Amino acid sequence: MGRHGTIAGRKAAQDSKRAAVFTKYARLIMVAAKAGGDPDYNPSLRTAIDKAKGIGMPNDNINRAIKKGTGELGGSNFEEGQFEGYGAGGVAVVVEVLTDNKNRTTASVKHAFDKFGGNLGTPGCVSYMFDKKGVLVYDREEREIDEDELMEAMLDAGADDMVAYDDSFEVMCDPNAIEDVRKALTDAGFAPDAWDVENIPTVQSTPTDPSQITNLRKMIELLEDDDDVQKVYTNCSIDFDEE
Repeated sequence: MGRHGTIAGRKAAQDSKRAAVFTKYARLIMVAAKAGGDPDYNPSLRTAIDKAKGIGMPNDNINRAIKKGTGELGGSNFEEGQFEGYGAGGVAVVVEVLTDNKNRTTASVKHAFDKFGGNLGTPGCVSYMFDKKGVLVYDREEREIDEDELMEAMLDAGADDMVAYDDSFEVMCDPNAIEDVRKALTDAGFAPDAWDVENIPTVQSTPTDPSQITNLRKMIELLEDDDDVQKVYTNCSIDFDEE
């Protein structure tokens, strides 16, 4: 199963594009902080801060983003959005954005699809091919994890499933329960290395033409380089991060 677009698949990309990733996480914090700047009373903000710290975002950046979100420093009004369409070879693509200029973002996303043989579609045209899941990732290369013990702990925590990869374990749960599951697993000694709510493809697609695969990869890279784009999901069975 291709994992491009999931937190496991983005881990290496985050390391190599740290400045751009800080920008994206700062926006998440700003949006969450609109509901209040104290993470003790704003669970969404606390989660956003935890994620930012997990990728090494400096405290100064985090505090500045909070102040922008609460209006203390001023700042743009970012809104969530989603685009759907097909990439080269008919691969389903979902693009999640946080933007302060919908027209700019729409033009940029459409340009990426058009440039590399894709087609930007209407809302709902491909999202039915994905299920939203809470995903908690455990890096097997950074530490030793007993698979049976993690399996037992995740079942006790109320998670639904676990998938073992060569480099990681991924625990799946109801997206609305991800914080409860994370806390239960952490209390059991299994703090995840990364976690988020993700779009998991329910059907897979594989382009057969090498040029289509190349164009799909380039389209995804162009989209992910856009500061307005938070996440790109596809149902492609190829894991571009491992190529």
